Amino acid sequence: MQLGMIGLGRMGANMVRRLLKNGQTCVVFNRSPGPVNELVKEGATGAASLTDLVAKLERPRAIWLMVPAAVVDETIGELSSLLETGDTIIDGGNSYYIDDIERANGLRSLGIHYLDVGTSGGIWGLERGYCMMIGGEKEIVERLNPIFAALAPGIGNVPRTPGREKLGGTAEQGYLHCGPNGAGHFAKMVHNGIE
Repeated sequence: MQLGMIGLGRMGANMVRRLLKNGQTCVVFNRSPGPVNELVKEGATGAASLTDLVAKLERPRAIWLMVPAAVVDETIGELSSLLETGDTIIDGGNSYYIDDIERANGLRSLGIHYLDVGTSGGIWGLERGYCMMIGGEKEIVERLNPIFAALAPGIGNVPRTPGREKLGGTAEQGYLHCGPNGAGHFAKMVHNGIE
């Protein structure tokens, strides 16, 4: 499956590396070209602008933002004018869940889907995987399942908890559809508070 990634800091770049390692394809963009050039050497397709990124993605497009919360709305504003009905924007940062609900409603009016994905894994995620708490439409989460499965840690070789020997759902693999828009970042907010 193909994914566009905007924001190639340590987490965003390593998420791309994990996706590539797991057989996914990525088109990448960053405001400074250095990280783009590095990931192109590793097999990603580079983009020189948001317009270029959108043009290089197959429809329906899925674009993941790993940018600071302060620039999510600005990035969505620029991006949404380039997208088409059926495309999806994913915010993988630490946005406030109420903002997610408003963003989803605004994008829905344009025919664009929105997922809020609280992403945990930090700099160790490349090797260990990323745990993801996902908010948004069930059908879109299911369509993007190959991306979430590639990023997630998976079950691994830790012995199963007694009484929980039967596999069911994706939680044991490290990702979970938590509910409608806002639910993913709400769950991540609780996670951060507990941490």
